[in-house]
Amino acid sequence: MKGVTDDERFLERLKLRDERAFNELVRLYERRVYGLVFRMLGRRDEAEDMTQEVFVQVFKAIDQFRGDSKLSTWIYRIAVNLCKNRSKYLSRRHADDQDDLAAVAERVPFHQAKGVTTATVERPDDLYDGHEVERIVQLCIAKVDDDFRSVLILRDVEELSYEEIAQITELPEGTVKSRIHRGRSQLKALVEAALGEKL
Repeated sequence: MKGVTDDERFLERLKLRDERAFNELVRLYERRVYGLVFRMLGRRDEAEDMTQEVFVQVFKAIDQFRGDSKLSTWIYRIAVNLCKNRSKYLSRRHADDQDDLAAVAERVPFHQAKGVTTATVERPDDLYDGHEVERIVQLCIAKVDDDFRSVLILRDVEELSYEEIAQITELPEGTVKSRIHRGRSQLKALVEAALGEKL
């Protein structure tokens, strides 16, 4: 872990448009940003494009980063805002096809879908059931209202604190907690309905 002086030096290099510093930044955050935007948008092609766009915006706006929050918090804020705008655009264009989520277990495991994992199964049919549950949970996350989905992902998938989520979303902590609660309720109802249909 970098010390404070290393963080400051790294940020200074970013602000000086040091290409190696930006490459390092992308290496540090690319997987996390991709995982976040994939869960928010539900489509691999969109997530790949949006991940690149996040880093383009970070590059353009790095001078505006004042250090009031962690760099990762600021990057997440950019990602969440871009995803919200993109979601609105996609829903207006009726391009909300979520079929690509079937591959989620391989690319970005949803560790909140507790239970069967590849490390614990002995029978192939159990493994299939575990992946099927993960796939259903992912499909259901994509159906949670936008306002609830982003905070739910930040809390239950990214495991960020309420304080960090409040900084990212620029919402009061109480609102964050309320939206997470409502998002979990929505997700639970959606998953139960989906699993009920499978039985």
